[in-house]
Amino acid sequence: MLRTITLGSHILVQGLFVRSLPDGRICVQVGKKMYSGLPVIAKAS
Repeated sequence: MLRTITLGSHILVQGLFVRSLPDGRICVQVGKKMYSGLPVIAKAS
């Protein structure tokens, strides 16, 4: 499943969900690279 994470105030990464970490971050994979950051949560309008 595709997930989006934030790495900083203006940097977002979208990739395949790999795992959740104990501190609330998640890992996503983009190609051969792995990134971890806070998940972006959609707001209902």
